[in-house]
Amino acid sequence: MSKQSKKPSFLGGAAILAAAVAIVKVIGAVYKIPFGNIVGSQGQTYFNVAYNIYNVLLTISTAGLPLAISKLTSQAHAQGRENQKRKIFRTAIWLFFVLGLAGSALMYFGAAQLAELIHEPLGFWPIRALAPAVFCVCLLACMRGYTQGQGNMTPTAISQVLEALCKVCIGLPLAWYLLKMGMGLDIGAAGAIFGVTVGTMLSMLFLIVYLVTHRDRTPSLDTPESSGAIMRQVLAIGVPITLSNSAMSIITLVDTSNVLGRLQTIPELADSAATLFGQYQFGMNLINLPPSFVFPVTMSLIPFAAAAITRKDAVEADRIVSSAFRIVAVLAIPAGVGLSVLGGSALLMLYPAQYTDALAAGPHMRWLGIACIFICLMNLTNAILQTYGKEHLPIITVIIGGITKIILNYVLVGNPAINIHGAPISTLCCYAVIVVLNLAFVWKYSLKKPHYLQLFAKPVLASVLMGGAAWAVHGLTLRVLTGGEYAYGANALATIIGIGAGVVVYAILVIALQILRAEDLRSIPHGEKLAALLHLK
Repeated sequence: MSKQSKKPSFLGGAAILAAAVAIVKVIGAVYKIPFGNIVGSQGQTYFNVAYNIYNVLLTISTAGLPLAISKLTSQAHAQGRENQKRKIFRTAIWLFFVLGLAGSALMYFGAAQLAELIHEPLGFWPIRALAPAVFCVCLLACMRGYTQGQGNMTPTAISQVLEALCKVCIGLPLAWYLLKMGMGLDIGAAGAIFGVTVGTMLSMLFLIVYLVTHRDRTPSLDTPESSGAIMRQVLAIGVPITLSNSAMSIITLVDTSNVLGRLQTIPELADSAATLFGQYQFGMNLINLPPSFVFPVTMSLIPFAAAAITRKDAVEADRIVSSAFRIVAVLAIPAGVGLSVLGGSALLMLYPAQYTDALAAGPHMRWLGIACIFICLMNLTNAILQTYGKEHLPIITVIIGGITKIILNYVLVGNPAINIHGAPISTLCCYAVIVVLNLAFVWKYSLKKPHYLQLFAKPVLASVLMGGAAWAVHGLTLRVLTGGEYAYGANALATIIGIGAGVVVYAILVIALQILRAEDLRSIPHGEKLAALLHLK
């Protein structure tokens, strides 16, 4: 009886957390559009310099250790060891306090040195504005791990959404106000990024109040382990996961330094390096949107695969993994093709206040749109490999992809004839290498080998036809409205009509080619109703 009662609670909690993660990712991706209009390409570069440093410190401090706390707390909670559970939290909070304090001190007092290391001295104030967030997020991570370990996902979900909303509601107005007051772009970027800091502070205060008001005072007679023993367990579980998740953040930071540094070696481009890198980031902001929508699908499908693998049910595991591939392919491939075809026009529509930067970023989208497909597939294949118990393999593939990116950036970006146009090419090659390696490992360790040609052939064909239709309709509409010349309203209308035409063509092809099956939708919310609506068998 107890087990049955716990299961719905667990699934409900997982659904709450998945929904919160999806909301946070969408808010974070959409945030970049008004932000780009406010600060432009240079401001984006200053923001990203600080945020990439923050991401590395954040990943090192919080990537694996909260999961370790969650796991240990969950074990103690299941055994009814209340004293052990409280001792885990008291021990862990001091570890995170020290890590957070060290990270914040490094960013605040070492801001000038870090900015120089990334080859962008004007990143100084954004780095300092973000420094307190490291401390707050470390404590947040510990508290979230503790509540999640008890099966309570709601506090984490609320705090994550609160954090994301503050970034938008405080950071954007502050950046706009500072620039209106005549401050420099670096100060404007610092204002925008200070919204992140405020969000982490308010989220931390919310969780503190929640833990105090919901403190469990249940008496228990269990004897907790020593702080040293608990600390060793936390580190043994958390450090390998931290190493896995830190790889991409570190590579991204090195890549930022690499691109800016190589641009500055070209005499005629040295003064415009920040602008060129910011224009590249305009494209990156757009391709990060589709993975935000694909992520919840991956989260909802993978646990079912894990259960089938545990039962050694090869047929069911293959069905679920194949369904995950088909759903992600149906979402990611047309999104990537669409961004490659109409991404430049979409940037002009989304960034009217930064027309020059958006126009310059347009050519990057041809490469980045295809890279978006591989980013989505990387997220899915990483999750599948982790489900198979091969957590170390994504570390290896990400490092190989990252090294590929750095080498290509050094060669291509450093070439005056190519310069910043080499960055999207290296990004595409990086994720393509990761996905190819991941697909090989998924095939190797699957109980039943997936048929990649069958999984991807129809979505690729439908997406190519969709891309051609969208491109033709957009071009024809723009020519009718303006004779082919640029006008914001005409471009926006032509882009929307082109996207709409592409969506209609693709939906017809999905049904006509029977790309999806009813069984592919069973594991997602309202999947049966969606299958019936689409007449899938």
